Amino acid sequence: MMAPDGIGALLRRVRETTTRTRDEQAQLLQAAQGGTWFDPENLKRWETERRLPTPRWHQLLADGYEIPPEDVARAVAASRRWRKLHRHPVENEGEEGTAVNRRQFLGAAALTTGVVVALPGIAEAREGIDAGLSGSDAGDLAYLDGAFERHRGGYHGRAPGAVLAQMRQDLGLLQDILSRPHPASTRADLARTAAGITGLVAIIQHDRGDQRDSHGWFATAGKAARESGDRHMLAWVLARHAMVPLNYGAPNAAANLAIAARREAGRTPTAAAALAAAVTARALASIGDHQEALRAVADARTIADQLNTVQAADTWFGYPLQKHHVHLSQAFTLMGHTREANAEQQAAFALTRSPSVMTRALLTMDAATCLSMDGDQTAAADMAVGVWQQLPSAYRDGLVRSRAEALHRTLSGPAHTRLGEALTI
Repeated sequence: MMAPDGIGALLRRVRETTTRTRDEQAQLLQAAQGGTWFDPENLKRWETERRLPTPRWHQLLADGYEIPPEDVARAVAASRRWRKLHRHPVENEGEEGTAVNRRQFLGAAALTTGVVVALPGIAEAREGIDAGLSGSDAGDLAYLDGAFERHRGGYHGRAPGAVLAQMRQDLGLLQDILSRPHPASTRADLARTAAGITGLVAIIQHDRGDQRDSHGWFATAGKAARESGDRHMLAWVLARHAMVPLNYGAPNAAANLAIAARREAGRTPTAAAALAAAVTARALASIGDHQEALRAVADARTIADQLNTVQAADTWFGYPLQKHHVHLSQAFTLMGHTREANAEQQAAFALTRSPSVMTRALLTMDAATCLSMDGDQTAAADMAVGVWQQLPSAYRDGLVRSRAEALHRTLSGPAHTRLGEALTI
């Protein structure tokens, strides 16, 4: 028996709809992977669910069958659930007898000719043995570790929604693996990976402006980080979580989260500790406590100077110098220290590589706000409108809009009208 909504049913249904034979479909899969040989027996095993395709085959199947990759992942997950409910169904006796005779014949042929023959059933036997061992999820766990490493690198010019769509399949696999039993040490590592991946989803939702969903994902990430026992991961989650209320009008809540992050980070100079100090500075600047904000700025600078190469990496988990200047630009802008803010903006721009669309837009909005504070509202509106009109539509919601609307509220007269009209287009 096979899952009615599993991978076998999906592959057979799509193939039969196109009236292709299994061999013809295998040839298409071979072409989809650049001509590298594809064993048609793999396709047979997947269609009959004697084996399930591992994640590295999901995209190939999606391309070869012209179906969304999330459909493949969803069907594989359904097959896994079915297997748990229906353990090792007995094969048809006649088929088993035929298989035994075939194995005996091939074994005799191998002895006679000296040729090594791949005996049918050997691969399936290995899979069955492997599934019975406690480390049977090692392949999926290794894949998730790799996925975490790929996703943590940032947008690289991609729109937030596009990055989130690319993560969807990995989130399905993570959900499936978390439902399985694991040894304690493996579970801790898995929880850490889960904290990282769900934290990345939370960041993207924050940038897209979905505050409620971002809070939810950060709560999940925090729960996973606590389960992992990794205080540095928890400090990173809390520091990143603080960015949500900070950027959407709740600076006191942001300060509380940032302080909790600093407590978890301890005295070790880490990216999370530096970020927590910078976010604390911005939150305190937002509520008018400039003296404490300046102390937090000094702390952020001290920690940033002590970071090693790994902690200062240009990823969502690192605190590179460019990111440091971006945070301090906002802190000084909120305090009205426009000269210091402009210096931070120039330093950040010098380190910002194209196509960092969102970062450049945020820095420009800070610069426009400084112009307004210095008394030139017309120039401020012109600068803000200029960057807004050049902004791709995928970036016009969420964080950049929040920053632009904050500037708009401080303007008056023609400048207020000009920026307001631009924001409504």
